[in-house]
Amino acid sequence: MIGCVLLTASATLFAQEQATIMVHANEAKQIIPKEIYGQFAEHLGTCIYGGLWVGENSDIPNIKGYRTDVFNALKDIHVPVLRWPGGCFADEYHWMDGIGPKENRPKMVNNNWGGTVEDNSFGTNEFLNLCEMLGCEPYISGNVGSGTVEELAKWVEYMTSQGDSPMAKLRRQNGRDKAWKVKFLGVGNESWGCGGNMRPEYYSDLFRRYSTYCRNYDGNRLFRIASGASDYDYNWTKVLMERIGHRMDGISLHYYTVLGWNGSKGSATNFTDDDYYWTMGKCREIENVIKKHCAIMDQYDKDKKIALMLDEWGTWWDEEPGTVRGHLFQQNTLRDAFVASLTFDIFHKYTDRLKMANIAQVVNVLQSMILTKGKEMVLTPTYYVFKMYKVHQDATYLPLDLTCDTVNVRDNRKVPLVSATASKDKNGKIHISLSNIDVKNSQEVIVNIPGINIKGFTGEILTSDKITDYNSFENPNKITLAPFKGVKINKGSLKIKLPAKSIVTIELL
Repeated sequence: MIGCVLLTASATLFAQEQATIMVHANEAKQIIPKEIYGQFAEHLGTCIYGGLWVGENSDIPNIKGYRTDVFNALKDIHVPVLRWPGGCFADEYHWMDGIGPKENRPKMVNNNWGGTVEDNSFGTNEFLNLCEMLGCEPYISGNVGSGTVEELAKWVEYMTSQGDSPMAKLRRQNGRDKAWKVKFLGVGNESWGCGGNMRPEYYSDLFRRYSTYCRNYDGNRLFRIASGASDYDYNWTKVLMERIGHRMDGISLHYYTVLGWNGSKGSATNFTDDDYYWTMGKCREIENVIKKHCAIMDQYDKDKKIALMLDEWGTWWDEEPGTVRGHLFQQNTLRDAFVASLTFDIFHKYTDRLKMANIAQVVNVLQSMILTKGKEMVLTPTYYVFKMYKVHQDATYLPLDLTCDTVNVRDNRKVPLVSATASKDKNGKIHISLSNIDVKNSQEVIVNIPGINIKGFTGEILTSDKITDYNSFENPNKITLAPFKGVKINKGSLKIKLPAKSIVTIELL
């Protein structure tokens, strides 16, 4: 619950404000699935080639072909699930082109993303081995748009059959004896758009057909995910719930935070305070979108057996000047970090239905964790939010009531100046994450946690001088985590001073 006092945009320029939070630790029930912190890797731009994969013969340090620096950075944020090979690329991807000796793999043109020639040196084996090494679940997006039922069925067999089946034999010929465990299978992607421009009625029938032949082999149980709606298309969800129902385990949803003024998505780094506040409002709008899709699902699935999977989300700005058109390379400022933190705060409230989310994308594309250029690597502000919030993975959500001021911005959006979430991990440790989106003023936050004996705390903070700041290859550590000391403890409450434009996570001792 959030209570708000309305300010105009100019009103935030003067006095420090105060917010109050009541954490209901005794009402904790819902687990925050670690898969909420999922990643997405598409064959797009340099996400795969030069991002995740450089090949074993590269002069860039690597572990079996995977960039060492990127691999270690991803290990550090505990990636729980990785979606691949798309995105729009998935419905043009034919998996047999990406197996076997690399010198024999055919090339293809990536028509969706810049017409880049794809050499297929990163395929099924390379992806699933990476997931094993990272310790994360693979999420395969199957080709329904241009692929056949037989092709998808054989792909599942290749990956998961441990027996003496034809595709298992082929996998062994390619150097992998043991079948992989593959839980998540997307039956198509954006079937309403780049995945085939289908009507929901037609797609529903295709899902029923394709999913029938995606078998469970040798103890591997597939979690079949239908290609769901784009943001506000509530009819798509309604039709799929009616026509597919419990034949699907999950249904996807895509939502991007896009500025979209004057025919442009807006610059990733050159924006006004007004643009920034509008972006905060747009990213928070995801809550109403989730609620409306969940309400439709509740009509057909009161027991919440069908999961909502928000498998594409994040910011989408104009490509950086001088980069390859269609590669969607964008910088990542403190503004993007706030989109991540505010979005996670919302996700945590709906995990009775929302079971996975995958930010777009992991390296060098859209709101990425990591940027690379040759041998250089940069961790983005968004990466640090994932690092701060990893304490909430598989923790128990603690409901809270928050009262704070809001800022009124363009289009009459009313944006709360403070956002927060709290959880208790398996060891009983309570973590609270808070964001002050005010670009000018600090916020004093009083946090009450009845029944909890607070002896101390540790904390870390993410902030910078300007909301437009970012980490570049020339200055890779401009925005990074620092210790946070701005907490005073008084019995069962905390007084926290959040600096302007800051994100904080504290652990109670």
